[in-house]
This record gives sequence, C-alpha cells and structure tokens, in this order.
Amino acid sequence: MKFKLFRRAAERLPETKASATGPVIAWAGAGRAAWTPRDTSSLIRSGFNGNPVGFRAVKLIAESAAALPLICQDDERRYEAHPVLELLKRPNPAQGRAELLEALYGQLLLSGNGYLEAVGGEGGLPFELHVLRSDRMRLVPGADGWPVAYDYMVGARKHRFDMTGAVPPICHIKNFHPQDDHYGLSAMQAAATAIDVHNSASRWSKALLDNAARPSGAIVYHGGDGQSTLSEEQYARLQDEMLSYHQGAANAGRPMLLEGGLDWKPMGFSPSDMEFQKTKEAAAREIATAFGVPPMLLGIPGEATYANYQEANRAFYRLTVVPLVAKVAGAVAEFLTHFDGGAVALRPDLDQVPALAAERDTQWKRISEADFLTEDEKRALLGLPRRPEGR
Repeated sequence: MKFKLFRRAAERLPETKASATGPVIAWAGAGRAAWTPRDTSSLIRSGFNGNPVGFRAVKLIAESAAALPLICQDDERRYEAHPVLELLKRPNPAQGRAELLEALYGQLLLSGNGYLEAVGGEGGLPFELHVLRSDRMRLVPGADGWPVAYDYMVGARKHRFDMTGAVPPICHIKNFHPQDDHYGLSAMQAAATAIDVHNSASRWSKALLDNAARPSGAIVYHGGDGQSTLSEEQYARLQDEMLSYHQGAANAGRPMLLEGGLDWKPMGFSPSDMEFQKTKEAAAREIATAFGVPPMLLGIPGEATYANYQEANRAFYRLTVVPLVAKVAGAVAEFLTHFDGGAVALRPDLDQVPALAAERDTQWKRISEADFLTEDEKRALLGLPRRPEGR
C-alpha cells in the first residue's frame, strides 16, 4: 500500500489532503485490527497442501516469476550493478534472490497479500529483507483509514510494526479486492468451491479403491421355512466373511458366494454412471483458470484452448507471470526509495524470456522500421533509457 507517498506529500503541502471516505473505512476506530474475511490457513491447507492442482499452479507461477530477470534503471541509464540489485541478490542470510521472491509471490497467490519486512537501513537501504507469513499478519487502521501498524502474531505472542515513523518497516502488496479496503483477494479464495469438489472427488476415489470389492447394495435373506431373519450365529458368520473376503483393495474382483437363501440386490450408482472423473477434471480446470495457468501446462485433459504447448506457454507468461512480476517489482522499488531517496525502477527483462522471444523480435523489428520516430522515442517504446549524450 502506497501510504507513505501520500503522507510525505501531506507534510510538504500547506493544506492537508485525504480521501473523503477514509474516516468511513475506519469506522471501527483507531487501534482496532481489521480481520480477514476468510480463513487463510484453512484455504492453504486444503488448496495448496492438500490439492495437487493448486499446489502445481502456485509453484509454477511462483518459480517462473522468481526466475524472471529484473532490470534496474532510471530515466538516464540502466544499471548493471546497483545497491538495490545487490540487496535483492542476497536479501538475508537464509535466502537468496530466488527464494525470497518465490516466497513473496507464493504468499500473494495463496492469500492475496504479500508482506516484506525491511530490517535496519537508517539513512540507507535496509540491511535485510524478509517475507512474512500473511496468515499471521493483521492490519491496524488509523482514524483516516490508512494503516498505523501491522501486528504479526504467532500463538499468544505478538509483535507490532509501527507505520507512523519516517521510514515504514513493512511493504504490503495486495491483489484487488472489491469488498475489502485493507486486504487482497486471492485466487485460492475464488477457486475455493472447485478445490472442495476436487478434494472430495479424490477422497471418493481413494475410498472406492480401498473398498473396491465391497458390494454397494443389500444382502436379502429368504429363509426356507418362512423365516426372514438370521440367527445371531449366522449373522456373525456373514459379517466375518464380508470383512475377510469381500473388503479392501486386496479382494478387488473376488466373486461373492451366497448360500442358505441369501440374495444380492445392487443399489446406488457406479462411478461411470455418475461421470465422476469428468466432474473431477472440470474442477481441476476451474482451479487452473482461477490461477491463470493454461490447463494444458498442468496436464489436465479436456478441450484444447491453445493450438499447442508453445502457444499456451507464451500466454501463461504474457497474461500471468509478467503482470505479476511487474506489479511486485514496482511495489518493491517504490518501497526501497523511502530509505535512501534514490528513485529507480525495477521491471522484468522481457528480452530474457524464451517464451516471449518471437513477440519481442517482432516488436523490435516493427519499432526499428518506424522512420517517423526519433531514436529516443524508439528506446522509450522498448523500455530503454535515453541514450547518454556523446554516444
């Protein structure tokens, strides 16, 4: 959240400017924590830890985004070496650049919120950067609606990050949420129903395998002497035989031998009657769609939206990975400018993405052949800084 930029602007100008809806947003009063509307921990357990489609979709996006090279530049030049790049290269003793960014992207995908903590850095860039778990973070709004603090809670212990100082210690990156002023909406929340369907289908399949030879029906007894009930000894024997010879995967396909007036009456629907597998595949496609991953890349069968794997991979980078990296990199760059005042921009280096090579070649050719554009205009369209004077 870009609250510090507005606060500094208010300090410079003689008049105070603020959103008219700020006091309405913070109607609960200062110091009250705004709680997330969904249980993030439960969603992560069911949609990431316990669902292969959600797990692979998040891993695929986070790893692809973390591997994307970043460009550090300003209006004058592109930096090969810069303190910001050095900080991201080794953000803390336990993580490198890829691990930190993968964790940040993962938190944003799973909960809709990403929290980056800056450690130290009075008068300069932070010494370290750490990604904080979003399910442990709570935002505390002030009277004007902007965050005055963040509470990081682990069990009964709580640490408060004060956001009213000269330099904010927390960078909060969030997805768009139309019904929440402080927290973002995650793809996991949007796909919650599809995840439940997919998990239920998997549990059903597991139970079906474990009880593959257990008949889904009823055993009816017709006594020869007109009796319709079994004796206790006969009932116990029948139960033992069912448990020993007709339950479990090891007994799959074993025929049942009925005697003494017993008759088998099938009941219920078979998995083929319910088209169970199609339901599971449809739920998997919905999960992939919510995360922005073409189902083809996850090995999900179904209708082919893209002509081939290469086209699906290009759409995945263009529509999902690149926008995510551009958003996070821009937020991190702006957050770091509060520490040393150096205004630099971080953005993904699209020239280093093999999936987008054909598009970039076409763009370079089209712009280079535009004779009505000046060299600086061409460089600006390609995302390059102006050529230094004398070169």
